[in-house]
Amino acid sequence: MREALDQWDFVIAAYAVGVVGTLWLVGSSYLGMRRAEARREKAREK
Repeated sequence: MREALDQWDFVIAAYAVGVVGTLWLVGSSYLGMRRAEARREKAREK
């Protein structure tokens, strides 16, 4: 076990959280866009 704290562990963790959060945001936005487009097309058919 290390006694000294290594800041790179925190830097890597911060980047990982940022990347995962960004991917989640892009994915949820994409899915929301697809649902909105499907609702628009369904409304146009009526």
